[in-house]
Amino acid sequence: MILHPLRVGTVRATGGPVAAYLIRTGSGNVLVDTGYPAELGGQADGPIRVAEGEDVVSRLAALGFAPADVAHVVCSHFDPDHAGNHGAFPDAEFWVQDGHYRVATSGTVPRIERFRKYWDLPELRYRRVTGDHTLLPGIELIESGGHVPGHQSVLVRLPTRPVLLAVDAIPTAAALDPERRPVYPFDLDEAAVRAATARLVKLAESENALIVHGHDPVQWETLPATLS
Repeated sequence: MILHPLRVGTVRATGGPVAAYLIRTGSGNVLVDTGYPAELGGQADGPIRVAEGEDVVSRLAALGFAPADVAHVVCSHFDPDHAGNHGAFPDAEFWVQDGHYRVATSGTVPRIERFRKYWDLPELRYRRVTGDHTLLPGIELIESGGHVPGHQSVLVRLPTRPVLLAVDAIPTAAALDPERRPVYPFDLDEAAVRAATARLVKLAESENALIVHGHDPVQWETLPATLS
């Protein structure tokens, strides 16, 4: 199993990465998140910058993969910087927490509803799970709601060391302490955010896993292009 962290954009306000991840397995390739809508990434006043060749499809192409080579897309959640290019993968199965899917489709989270056309597409096949779920051997979906209901992280059991893709549950290293961590403006439920942080940190400690933060500009510079 091989993991490729992919920078598919930059948060203008912080310089933090917008991340996707390709997991190559013998049972099919898995993509975690699809990044900010490519058609919006060039807007000078937009919150996310996507440079030419930085969108998720281009990043995959640089590794020798086409969208049709992706068997599964894991949706951490439907915020626009994570679910903006779902339509590029019509052949894949999309995995999402049932609780998140229900909240998203209810239209009650404005920032998700505003970008609904990028993830609520009739041709996409959503597989809805409840709680922790083994997607493939060595790839576990970990429910980590709080940032939004039904947010999920991903534990990848690489041959050398497990890696926990925390995504927006622990977006930066500054958010590792459950009690003292900042609660960011887009976090919807402070108590759940702190509980999810505590759970993920405990999981990482028990597994001796590397926690990869979703939007940490300092950590991103230290990540290798390939983890195996």
